[in-house]
Amino acid sequence: MNEQKFKGKVAVITGAGGTLCSEMARNLARQGVKVALLGRTIEKLQKVEKDISQNGGIAISISTDVTDQEQVELGFKKVKDSFGRCDILINGAGGNQPDAVTTVSEFNPKELDRTEGVRGFFNLDMNIFGNVIVSNTMGTVIPCFIFGRGMAKQRSGNIINMASMNSFRPLSRVGAYGMAKAGIMNFTQWLAAYLAPAGIRVNAIAPGFFLNDRSRKLLTTPDGGYTERGHNILRQTPMKKFGEAPELTGCLNWLIDDEASGFVTGVTIPVDGGFLADSGV
Repeated sequence: MNEQKFKGKVAVITGAGGTLCSEMARNLARQGVKVALLGRTIEKLQKVEKDISQNGGIAISISTDVTDQEQVELGFKKVKDSFGRCDILINGAGGNQPDAVTTVSEFNPKELDRTEGVRGFFNLDMNIFGNVIVSNTMGTVIPCFIFGRGMAKQRSGNIINMASMNSFRPLSRVGAYGMAKAGIMNFTQWLAAYLAPAGIRVNAIAPGFFLNDRSRKLLTTPDGGYTERGHNILRQTPMKKFGEAPELTGCLNWLIDDEASGFVTGVTIPVDGGFLADSGV
Protein backbone atom coordinates (compact mmCIF):
# COMPACT_ATOMS: atom_id res chain seq x y z
CA MET A 1 0.00 0.00 0.00
CA ASN A 2 1.06 3.54 -0.73
CA GLU A 3 1.60 4.89 2.76
CA GLN A 4 0.69 8.40 1.61
CA LYS A 5 -2.38 7.49 -0.47
CA PHE A 6 -4.73 9.19 2.00
CA LYS A 7 -2.44 12.07 2.94
CA GLY A 8 -4.41 15.26 3.56
CA LYS A 9 -7.72 13.50 4.13
CA VAL A 10 -9.68 14.17 7.30
CA ALA A 11 -11.25 11.35 9.31
CA VAL A 12 -13.72 11.66 12.17
CA ILE A 13 -13.80 8.59 14.42
CA THR A 14 -16.42 8.15 17.14
CA GLY A 15 -15.65 5.81 20.00
CA ALA A 16 -12.01 6.60 19.26
CA GLY A 17 -10.86 5.81 22.79
CA GLY A 18 -11.79 2.15 22.41
CA THR A 19 -9.52 -0.73 21.48
CA LEU A 20 -10.62 -1.14 17.86
CA CYS A 21 -11.26 2.46 16.85
CA SER A 22 -8.09 3.77 18.48
CA GLU A 23 -6.12 1.33 16.33
CA MET A 24 -8.00 2.56 13.25
CA ALA A 25 -7.11 6.13 14.22
CA ARG A 26 -3.42 5.31 14.58
CA ASN A 27 -3.42 3.44 11.28
CA LEU A 28 -4.98 6.34 9.38
CA ALA A 29 -2.70 8.89 11.04
CA ARG A 30 0.35 6.91 9.90
CA GLN A 31 -0.94 7.36 6.35
CA GLY A 32 -1.14 11.13 6.65
CA VAL A 33 -4.81 11.41 7.56
CA LYS A 34 -5.77 14.18 9.99
CA VAL A 35 -7.84 12.50 12.66
CA ALA A 36 -10.59 13.90 14.89
CA LEU A 37 -11.12 11.65 17.89
CA LEU A 38 -14.65 11.76 19.33
CA GLY A 39 -15.84 10.04 22.51
CA ARG A 40 -17.27 10.62 25.95
CA THR A 41 -14.07 10.22 27.97
CA ILE A 42 -11.58 12.91 27.02
CA GLU A 43 -8.71 11.22 28.90
CA LYS A 44 -8.94 8.13 26.68
CA LEU A 45 -9.02 10.28 23.56
CA GLN A 46 -6.04 12.35 24.65
CA LYS A 47 -3.98 9.21 25.21
CA VAL A 48 -4.63 8.19 21.58
CA GLU A 49 -3.96 11.75 20.42
CA LYS A 50 -0.62 11.73 22.23
CA ASP A 51 0.36 8.42 20.60
CA ILE A 52 -0.48 9.83 17.18
CA SER A 53 1.36 13.11 17.76
CA GLN A 54 4.48 11.41 19.06
CA ASN A 55 4.61 9.40 15.84
CA GLY A 56 4.33 12.46 13.61
CA GLY A 57 0.58 12.38 13.02
CA ILE A 58 -2.10 15.03 13.46
CA ALA A 59 -5.09 14.49 15.76
CA ILE A 60 -7.50 16.40 17.95
CA SER A 61 -9.67 15.14 20.82
CA ILE A 62 -13.30 16.21 21.17
CA SER A 63 -15.43 15.09 24.12
CA THR A 64 -18.80 14.22 22.60
CA ASP A 65 -21.88 12.16 23.43
CA VAL A 66 -22.85 10.96 19.96
CA THR A 67 -26.47 10.41 21.02
CA ASP A 68 -26.80 14.15 21.71
CA GLN A 69 -27.38 16.08 18.49
CA GLU A 70 -26.27 19.41 19.92
CA GLN A 71 -22.97 17.95 21.13
CA VAL A 72 -22.31 16.36 17.75
CA GLU A 73 -23.09 19.68 16.04
CA LEU A 74 -20.47 21.30 18.26
CA GLY A 75 -18.05 18.52 17.40
CA PHE A 76 -18.67 19.13 13.70
CA LYS A 77 -17.89 22.83 14.16
CA LYS A 78 -14.62 22.04 15.95
CA VAL A 79 -13.59 19.65 13.18
CA LYS A 80 -14.45 22.22 10.53
CA ASP A 81 -12.54 24.96 12.38
CA SER A 82 -9.48 22.72 12.81
CA PHE A 83 -9.39 20.77 9.55
CA GLY A 84 -11.87 22.43 7.21
CA ARG A 85 -13.82 19.34 6.19
CA CYS A 86 -14.57 15.67 6.85
CA ASP A 87 -13.76 13.04 4.23
CA ILE A 88 -14.15 9.87 6.28
CA LEU A 89 -16.59 9.15 9.11
CA ILE A 90 -16.10 6.01 11.19
CA ASN A 91 -18.97 5.31 13.57
CA GLY A 92 -17.42 3.20 16.29
CA ALA A 93 -19.24 4.51 19.36
CA GLY A 94 -21.71 2.19 21.04
CA GLY A 95 -21.16 -1.10 22.78
CA ASN A 96 -23.13 -3.06 25.35
CA GLN A 97 -23.88 -2.70 29.06
CA PRO A 98 -23.40 -5.55 31.54
CA ASP A 99 -26.90 -5.18 32.98
CA ALA A 100 -28.40 -5.61 29.50
CA VAL A 101 -26.74 -9.02 29.17
CA THR A 102 -28.66 -12.01 30.51
CA THR A 103 -26.90 -14.58 32.66
CA VAL A 104 -28.89 -17.39 31.04
CA SER A 105 -29.18 -18.40 27.39
CA GLU A 106 -32.76 -19.63 27.55
CA PHE A 107 -35.85 -19.09 29.68
CA ASN A 108 -35.42 -19.98 33.35
CA PRO A 109 -38.49 -19.90 35.64
CA LYS A 110 -36.34 -18.27 38.34
CA GLU A 111 -36.25 -15.04 36.33
CA LEU A 112 -39.99 -14.60 36.94
CA ASP A 113 -39.36 -14.55 40.69
CA ARG A 114 -36.33 -12.27 40.30
CA THR A 115 -34.10 -14.85 41.95
CA GLU A 116 -30.75 -13.31 42.80
CA GLY A 117 -28.03 -14.27 40.35
CA VAL A 118 -30.43 -15.15 37.54
CA ARG A 119 -30.91 -12.40 34.96
CA GLY A 120 -33.15 -13.42 32.10
CA PHE A 121 -35.21 -11.47 29.59
CA PHE A 122 -38.11 -11.06 32.01
CA ASN A 123 -36.12 -9.39 34.77
CA LEU A 124 -34.00 -7.09 32.64
CA ASP A 125 -34.25 -3.36 33.24
CA MET A 126 -36.04 -2.06 30.14
CA ASN A 127 -34.46 1.37 30.53
CA ILE A 128 -30.99 -0.17 30.23
CA PHE A 129 -32.17 -2.36 27.35
CA GLY A 130 -33.39 0.77 25.60
CA ASN A 131 -30.18 2.69 26.34
CA VAL A 132 -28.14 0.02 24.54
CA ILE A 133 -30.37 0.32 21.48
CA VAL A 134 -30.18 4.12 21.47
CA SER A 135 -26.41 4.32 21.99
CA ASN A 136 -25.72 1.95 19.10
CA THR A 137 -28.38 3.12 16.66
CA MET A 138 -28.83 6.84 17.23
CA GLY A 139 -25.14 7.03 18.14
CA THR A 140 -24.54 6.11 14.50
CA VAL A 141 -27.48 7.91 12.89
CA ILE A 142 -26.77 11.33 14.42
CA PRO A 143 -23.10 11.56 13.27
CA CYS A 144 -24.21 10.41 9.79
CA PHE A 145 -26.89 13.10 9.83
CA ILE A 146 -24.48 15.89 10.81
CA PHE A 147 -21.16 14.95 9.20
CA GLY A 148 -22.92 13.40 6.22
CA ARG A 149 -24.54 16.75 5.48
CA GLY A 150 -21.09 18.27 5.10
CA MET A 151 -20.02 15.43 2.83
CA ALA A 152 -23.14 15.95 0.71
CA LYS A 153 -22.21 19.61 0.25
CA GLN A 154 -18.73 18.67 -0.98
CA ARG A 155 -20.18 15.77 -3.07
CA SER A 156 -17.74 13.20 -1.71
CA GLY A 157 -17.09 11.12 1.35
CA ASN A 158 -16.87 7.72 2.95
CA ILE A 159 -18.92 6.52 5.92
CA ILE A 160 -17.94 3.33 7.74
CA ASN A 161 -20.33 1.97 10.36
CA MET A 162 -19.39 -0.70 12.88
CA ALA A 163 -21.68 -3.70 12.71
CA SER A 164 -21.26 -7.06 14.44
CA MET A 165 -21.78 -10.80 14.20
CA ASN A 166 -25.15 -9.94 15.74
CA SER A 167 -25.99 -8.12 12.51
CA PHE A 168 -26.16 -11.48 10.73
CA ARG A 169 -27.54 -13.77 13.41
CA PRO A 170 -28.76 -13.35 16.99
CA LEU A 171 -26.27 -14.42 19.61
CA SER A 172 -27.39 -15.64 23.01
CA ARG A 173 -27.64 -13.31 26.02
CA VAL A 174 -27.30 -10.00 24.14
CA GLY A 175 -30.79 -9.24 22.85
CA ALA A 176 -30.55 -5.45 22.98
CA TYR A 177 -27.11 -5.29 21.40
CA GLY A 178 -28.09 -7.78 18.71
CA MET A 179 -31.24 -5.84 17.89
CA ALA A 180 -29.24 -2.63 17.57
CA LYS A 181 -26.49 -4.11 15.41
CA ALA A 182 -28.98 -5.75 13.07
CA GLY A 183 -30.41 -2.27 12.65
CA ILE A 184 -26.96 -0.88 11.81
CA MET A 185 -26.61 -3.22 8.85
CA ASN A 186 -30.06 -2.29 7.55
CA PHE A 187 -29.40 1.42 8.05
CA THR A 188 -26.07 1.10 6.23
CA GLN A 189 -27.85 -0.33 3.19
CA TRP A 190 -30.57 2.33 3.30
CA LEU A 191 -28.12 5.22 3.70
CA ALA A 192 -25.84 3.89 0.96
CA ALA A 193 -28.69 3.93 -1.55
CA TYR A 194 -29.84 7.35 -0.37
CA LEU A 195 -26.43 9.03 -0.50
CA ALA A 196 -25.11 7.50 -3.72
CA PRO A 197 -26.22 10.52 -5.81
CA ALA A 198 -24.17 12.74 -3.46
CA GLY A 199 -20.97 10.82 -4.19
CA ILE A 200 -20.86 9.28 -0.72
CA ARG A 201 -20.20 5.59 -0.17
CA VAL A 202 -21.55 3.95 3.00
CA ASN A 203 -20.36 0.55 4.18
CA ALA A 204 -19.95 -1.36 7.43
CA ILE A 205 -17.40 -3.62 9.03
CA ALA A 206 -18.62 -6.48 11.21
CA PRO A 207 -15.86 -7.53 13.60
CA GLY A 208 -15.96 -11.04 14.90
CA PHE A 209 -14.81 -11.64 18.45
CA PHE A 210 -12.03 -9.24 19.36
CA LEU A 211 -10.75 -8.84 22.90
CA ASN A 212 -11.20 -5.47 24.55
CA ASP A 213 -11.71 -4.40 28.17
CA ARG A 214 -15.36 -5.40 28.14
CA SER A 215 -15.19 -8.68 26.22
CA ARG A 216 -12.07 -9.86 28.05
CA LYS A 217 -14.12 -10.14 31.25
CA LEU A 218 -16.76 -12.23 29.49
CA LEU A 219 -14.46 -14.48 27.48
CA THR A 220 -11.30 -15.00 29.54
CA THR A 221 -10.44 -16.04 33.07
CA PRO A 222 -7.94 -14.33 35.41
CA ASP A 223 -5.45 -17.19 34.92
CA GLY A 224 -5.31 -16.64 31.16
CA GLY A 225 -7.80 -19.32 30.21
CA TYR A 226 -11.24 -19.01 28.65
CA THR A 227 -14.71 -18.91 30.11
CA GLU A 228 -17.37 -21.30 28.87
CA ARG A 229 -18.56 -18.61 26.44
CA GLY A 230 -15.00 -18.02 25.27
CA HIS A 231 -14.54 -21.74 24.56
CA ASN A 232 -17.86 -21.84 22.68
CA ILE A 233 -16.80 -18.96 20.44
CA LEU A 234 -13.40 -20.45 19.66
CA ARG A 235 -14.98 -23.81 18.92
CA GLN A 236 -17.06 -22.14 16.20
CA THR A 237 -14.24 -19.94 14.87
CA PRO A 238 -12.28 -21.92 12.24
CA MET A 239 -9.12 -19.86 12.84
CA LYS A 240 -9.30 -20.79 16.56
CA LYS A 241 -8.33 -17.37 17.88
CA PHE A 242 -9.77 -14.03 18.88
CA GLY A 243 -9.15 -11.10 16.58
CA GLU A 244 -6.48 -8.47 17.16
CA ALA A 245 -7.28 -4.80 16.49
CA PRO A 246 -4.72 -4.35 13.66
CA GLU A 247 -6.50 -7.13 11.75
CA LEU A 248 -9.39 -4.74 11.04
CA THR A 249 -7.33 -2.05 9.37
CA GLY A 250 -6.84 -3.81 6.05
CA CYS A 251 -10.59 -3.93 5.51
CA LEU A 252 -10.92 -0.30 6.58
CA ASN A 253 -8.17 0.87 4.23
CA TRP A 254 -9.77 -0.96 1.32
CA LEU A 255 -13.24 0.45 1.98
CA ILE A 256 -12.09 4.07 2.15
CA ASP A 257 -9.93 3.74 -0.99
CA ASP A 258 -11.97 5.24 -3.82
CA GLU A 259 -9.74 3.56 -6.39
CA ALA A 260 -9.75 0.06 -4.90
CA SER A 261 -13.39 -0.03 -3.76
CA GLY A 262 -15.01 2.81 -5.68
CA PHE A 263 -17.90 0.60 -6.82
CA VAL A 264 -18.58 -0.82 -3.36
CA THR A 265 -21.38 0.63 -1.25
CA GLY A 266 -24.07 -0.71 1.06
CA VAL A 267 -22.16 -3.82 2.14
CA THR A 268 -21.32 -5.17 5.59
CA ILE A 269 -18.06 -7.10 5.60
CA PRO A 270 -17.36 -9.68 8.33
CA VAL A 271 -13.84 -9.81 9.72
CA ASP A 272 -14.45 -12.82 11.90
CA GLY A 273 -11.93 -15.62 11.49
CA GLY A 274 -14.59 -17.65 9.67
CA PHE A 275 -17.19 -17.53 12.46
CA LEU A 276 -20.14 -16.98 10.14
CA ALA A 277 -18.95 -19.70 7.79
CA ASP A 278 -19.17 -22.38 10.50
CA SER A 279 -22.63 -23.71 11.33
CA GLY A 280 -21.32 -25.37 14.48
CA VAL A 281 -22.40 -28.80 13.24
